[in-house]
This record gives sequence, C-alpha cells and structure tokens, in this order.
Amino acid sequence: MLSHTIKTLTLLLALASSALAQGTQTPLELGKVTWVRDFEQGLARAKKEQKPVFLLFQEVPGCSTCQRYGAEVLSHPLIVEAIESLFVPVAIYNNKGGKDAEVLKYYNEPSWNNPVVRMVDANKKNLAERVSGNYTPLGVLNSMVVALEKSNLAVPSYLGLLREELQSKALGTKTATLSMYCFWTGEKELGKIPGVVATEAGFMAGHEVVTVEYNPRLLSFENLVESGGKVKCADGVFTADTQEKAKVEKVLGKGKVKEPAAYRRDPESKYYLYQSFYRYLPMTELQAARANSLLASGKSPEEVLSPRQIELARQIKANPKKSWKPMIGKSIHESWPWPTA
Repeated sequence: MLSHTIKTLTLLLALASSALAQGTQTPLELGKVTWVRDFEQGLARAKKEQKPVFLLFQEVPGCSTCQRYGAEVLSHPLIVEAIESLFVPVAIYNNKGGKDAEVLKYYNEPSWNNPVVRMVDANKKNLAERVSGNYTPLGVLNSMVVALEKSNLAVPSYLGLLREELQSKALGTKTATLSMYCFWTGEKELGKIPGVVATEAGFMAGHEVVTVEYNPRLLSFENLVESGGKVKCADGVFTADTQEKAKVEKVLGKGKVKEPAAYRRDPESKYYLYQSFYRYLPMTELQAARANSLLASGKSPEEVLSPRQIELARQIKANPKKSWKPMIGKSIHESWPWPTA
C-alpha cells in the first residue's frame, strides 16, 4: 500500500513538473522573441530606454496563420534581434480578457484575429502604418524601419541589408551566368556590386563560372555584364535569351555568348569565406556574398553582420575545437543556434 502511494505521488509530481515546464515555454505563436506581457510596463521601459514599442496583437493559442507567423516571421534570427535590441517588444493576446482586452479596446483591434503589429511610441502614438494581412518578414521589417526613422534612430546596416534582400526576393530576381578565368575572383568582384543578391561558383561546359542572382530594378543585365567585364570577370556569358545575347555582344563583342549547359557547383563556393572561421556563421545570402568579397579584400566582414552574429563569430573563433558545422549555402532561419531550454 505504501509502495503504491509513493508511486502515485511520484507520478503526480512528474506530471506537475511537466505541466510547469510547458507553461513556461514560449508559445509557437510568439516565435523566439522575449516579450513584455504588460503594456504599461512596456511603455515605461520604452520611455526609459528611448525606444519605440513593437506591439504584437496575437491569438494564443492561435490558428495556423498565427502559428506560421510565429515560426517564420517572429523566429527569423535577424528580425528577432532587431525587435529585442531596437524596440521594446510587447505581446497582447487578442483572445484574453483583463489588461489585454483593455489594450485591444484602446486601439480598436478585433478579438480572435490574425496577427497584427503596431509600432508605437511611449505615448501610445502610432509611428508607422498598422501591419495587417501581410504575414511576411518584409511586411513587418518595412514598418520597423519607418518606426526607427520616425524615432530619429539609426537603422543598422545589417537590417538595411536584410530589407534589400527581402525586397529583391519579393519583387523577383533574375540570374546570369558569367564565365571567367577564376571563379573565386569572380565571386569576390561580383559579390560587391550593388543590386547583386547572391553568387555561386561552379562549372559549365568546361568553364569556371559564377551564377549571379540580382535585382533587375537595381542592376540591369547589361550593367552587370559591363561591370563584370571591367574587372575581367566576364569573358563570356551563358544565355539562351535572344535579347540578352544582343546585350552581351554589345558590351563584350562578338563571340562572347555561350549556350547554357549542365552546371556543377564548386564545393568551395565563396572561397574566401570558406577558408575562414566565418564559414561556420549563419548568414543570409546577401550577407554571405558581401562577407566573401570583404574577406577577399583583406577586410573584416563585421560591417555586414549584426551584433549577435559578431558575438557568435567570436565564440566560433575562440573555440576552434568545437564541432561547428559549415553554414555556407544554408538558410539562416533554419541554422541559427537558438539556445535550448
């Protein structure tokens, strides 16, 4: 009987511990951000720290849209860092009563709704347009930039770079494949051209090539080829497009157009990044392209990195024997080393 009682108590304690652990776990809908849950406390902190408030209205537990917003937008490493370091993050549950309901009423926000974000100052005034219906990282990032500018706060370079990359992807990018004598030099030179989003070294039809992803609204195909030619990184261009062929001949001359063939990626793409400890650091594609170019020029890539990325890079450098994994070509969203509970 005593043995049975002890077993029962042990089981109850285990269940209680499990429930407590689950209760303290951040809901999926809130992503990886550490939130303030009291609006007035958030406003007081915003006033003290002279920061705007990132005000999230979220359904917790929520629908698939709410969960996806938490997993994709509020868990992007660079967006999380910006929210936590440049703003005071406040989460209001739109399906709860009490103080949360009072904030909903103040801003005339509906209950049981999809995610809504407002950027407000310490006096509760809106600093940017209400973010509703746009459940992408770019949607909230645009609003964050406006709020920072209206608050006379600097927009960090890493955040501006992320915005450029997300805007390019959202509006649509194009690719061009340029051949050259050395694709490592090609990535160095092409990766720093404004409008280039990503680069990759490889082989095509026996030639060393660099495949360039670029934003045609910032950089035309003709200007890309011309820029490559000036630094001897466009001996030829692989393209089947009639208009592009004409532009290649105009810029580089006759005989510089090559027919596309099977492509093989070089295992040491972004060679200068690959040869440094920064290869273990999660980055966005644009960050990696710029970092590779900077390293190739003997410069530090820190100018394109966030403070948390810089700190992680220093940890990597200080612990070379740790089993770090190469991150080149991997999504920063999926590879960021979030602390485990």
